[in-house]
Amino acid sequence: QVQLVESGGGLVQAGDSLRLACVVFGRTISRAAMGWFRQAPEKEREFVAAISWSGDTTYYADSVKGRFTTSRDNAKNTVYLQMNALKPEDTAVYYCAARRTSDYYAYYRTARDYDYWGQGTQVTVSL
Repeated sequence: QVQLVESGGGLVQAGDSLRLACVVFGRTISRAAMGWFRQAPEKEREFVAAISWSGDTTYYADSVKGRFTTSRDNAKNTVYLQMNALKPEDTAVYYCAARRTSDYYAYYRTARDYDYWGQGTQVTVSL
């Protein structure tokens, strides 16, 4: 059984940084594209960032570009989301997602492209 476990969320002030981690159990992610999504209260889940299984290709939503960075350590079966210069509008539950298979440089920006999801971690940014 595949399980994704996010960690690193919390309550911070605007301008602070957080680093989220997503550990995958039950399946190697060495050939899996990974993604990060978030969902704020009363809003739909939205794409945040994606990374190819090689780690060579990343893609970001415009709202986080230049502030967030995603990376991965396939040896640890872990993907990260470094979030800097956080804003109140970044407040949401953050989810990581994994795709079963993907091409070397491919990344995916829609939720339906992913096969496995974590339970989410809350990020709250206050003024």
